[in-house]
Parts: sequence; structure tokens; C-alpha cells
Amino acid sequence: MTDETLPSRSAGRERSRRGILPFLRDVLVVVVISLLVAFLIKTFVVRSFYIPSGSMENTLQIDDKILVNELQPSVFGLSRGDVVVFRDPGGWLPPSPPVARNPLAQAADTALTFVGLSASDSDDHLVKRIIGLPGDHVVCCNTAGRILVNGTPIVEPYIQVPPGQKDAATLAFDVTVPAGRLWVMGDNRYDSQDSSRNQALPGHGFVPLDHVVGRAVVISWPVSRWSWLDDYPEAFREVKEKRQ
Repeated sequence: MTDETLPSRSAGRERSRRGILPFLRDVLVVVVISLLVAFLIKTFVVRSFYIPSGSMENTLQIDDKILVNELQPSVFGLSRGDVVVFRDPGGWLPPSPPVARNPLAQAADTALTFVGLSASDSDDHLVKRIIGLPGDHVVCCNTAGRILVNGTPIVEPYIQVPPGQKDAATLAFDVTVPAGRLWVMGDNRYDSQDSSRNQALPGHGFVPLDHVVGRAVVISWPVSRWSWLDDYPEAFREVKEKRQ
């Protein structure tokens, strides 16, 4: 080995290091941009939630995961029949008990929630179907057990009512939905903390529009249940408009 070999090898290692550093820098830039894009999509376009209860059965099952379009109602309006996710208006949900978690699992869930691939705050939200829009007069129930919206009885093919029951709600109500509010109900009518069950609270069962995260549009998990969520426009087609 000559003295000329040592500088040659040293120069090769230096060139190799110079080649790796730009590569690692580019990878870091791509990762950061990807995380930022995912965060922006989660914040402004689409979010994922899981279903913790049976209040929307049989439309949604416990542990289903859904994708929520956050452009509704911030950009596009909502319609009767839409399934929406919203923050607790106050007192609808019991306090969540503390859950002991492995620190590593907690950190991973926090990171996945940050980019919208997990939904650690699902227990702080509710998912229901819109029955009344601002200005609507909503009444339960007529002699056939149906809810009336602006005087029109609606036929709801999506609801679950126990055998021996006919009313489409467990409690009677006769309300006019205020401006900026919604009247919502679960599809599993006799097991749902919805507007009808929370009339005695300060909000009288109404959901502020600014509490709505977005409209649930698809069941994303499990794979066997992949499907679009129907808003059943035919159920409300004959309802006369009385919006504020």
C-alpha cells in the first residue's frame, strides 16, 4: 500500500458522507411536509372518529371508524338526515374516567391523532342524525308514532325501535329549532343521548352549529363495513321549509 492510497480512501469517505447528508435532509423535509399536509387535512378537511356506543345502531356499530367531512357546515350546508359529529353541548356525556396507558402507546396515539389517523377524543364527541334545522318545528309524536317536521310526518327507515314500541322517541317534545342550532337524534331511538333526552338541560337539547365538527360520510373500518352513509333524503322530501 502506497502513501497515495490513504488520501484516496479518505476522499472517498468524505464524498460518501456528503452524499448521505443531502439524502437524509431530503427525507426529513419530505417527512415534515407530509406531516404538515396530514395535519392540515385533519384540521380543515377530513377527520377520523370511532363509534364508542350503540346509539346509532344499526347504521353504525360499536368500534366502527368513520370519516368526517369538516367542510360541512363550515363551507357547505347541512341537510336533514345528515349524520354529524359534534362536541358535547354540555351535560350530554358523563365525565370520561381516566385511562391508564403505557407512555409509549399514549405518545403513538397522540401522534396518530395529530395527523388524523387516530381519534383519541372520540369519547368527547357525539354522533347523531339531523332531524330539525334552524327554524323547523319538530314534534313527537303523532298517533302513528311518527315525528312531524313542519307538520309533515316523516317515515324513518333507519331507526331502531324495540318490539312492542311504536313511538320514534322515548320522550314527547314540541320544539322550534332556534337560529344557529340543530335538533339531532340517534338512530337507536331508545338508547341514545340525543336532543329528546336532554331537553331539561340549559341548552334545551339543541346543538349549536359551531359545535359541529362535520358530516360523517363513510364507514372506513372494519373493511367488511366499508360504505357511504346515507342521509335518506326521501324521508324528508315532503317537509316544507321554515328555516330562519
